[in-house]
Amino acid sequence: MNLRDLRYLVALAELRHFGRAAEACHVSQPTLSTQIKKLEEELGVALVERAPRHVMLTPAGLDIAVRARRVLAEVEQMRETARRTADPEAGSVRLGVFPTLGPYLLPHVVPRIRQRFPRLELLLVEEKTEVLLNGLRDGKLDAAVLALPLHEDWAETEFLFEEPFLLAVPNGHPLAGKRNLSLGELGDQHLLLLEEGHCLRDQALAVCSLAGAGEKEGFRATSLETLRQMVAAGVGVTLLPVLAVKPPVPASADIRLLHFRDPPPTRRLALVWRRSSAMGDFLRELAGVLRSLPPSLLELPPEDGEATAAGPRRSAKA
Repeated sequence: MNLRDLRYLVALAELRHFGRAAEACHVSQPTLSTQIKKLEEELGVALVERAPRHVMLTPAGLDIAVRARRVLAEVEQMRETARRTADPEAGSVRLGVFPTLGPYLLPHVVPRIRQRFPRLELLLVEEKTEVLLNGLRDGKLDAAVLALPLHEDWAETEFLFEEPFLLAVPNGHPLAGKRNLSLGELGDQHLLLLEEGHCLRDQALAVCSLAGAGEKEGFRATSLETLRQMVAAGVGVTLLPVLAVKPPVPASADIRLLHFRDPPPTRRLALVWRRSSAMGDFLRELAGVLRSLPPSLLELPPEDGEATAAGPRRSAKA
């Protein structure tokens, strides 16, 4: 048994196809198939159910693949420890971020990261929260920016900032004439929300629950930008995180943004990594860079007449 064979098994477990797994491992299909067979012989158990059009792992194969991922992740941590010892601020970092935050946060923090860590290779991965958590646990990611709370006992968290929400309504909506509103004034509203799997959906549903509001039936968006366009088209109202109404996102003249009276609904964001990671000290430094957003990005938009201009021209608190 060797690390190469474990990589072959993990690739096969993920791709469920000998040809694609071989391509991902940069070997020929016969080579990968032969090595998997040798691994089965060494372990004395079938790992794979071979069928003409697809591959399934046996229960033993699934269990061993999970363990193989952990072994490979630990080996990578050994390499990372050696690299970080030689040069703590060099090498690569695989950083995850979820889709309703990444496009709005990264333009502000990536230049700062490059300035602070000029020798660092930053590899960004944008996925939903569950995918990011799986990637962290399996060693495919080094860290991720996620919304709190988390309930993973293997995870280390470093709080970054708290980001308020605004209510986005179409011009002409009954609420559009207000300068601000209380949560209770959402009680008769049905909000446009994202599809399942987005943490922003869960956060918005939590706000709806507090306010007694509901979800608009028959529509679930795949992205925050789709929600914005639906509001601009007069279909309904939604919650937008404040960073999503900041440049470089273009403004929309068809949307009005409303403050909530104190305290506004918010989401709390943190940098997350494995407790076992060899990069803990470095990642705490990285968290400090992520936390040092310009003050203008951490302020709510004005509540005067300028607040009638829609979307992204406003300031925000993150």
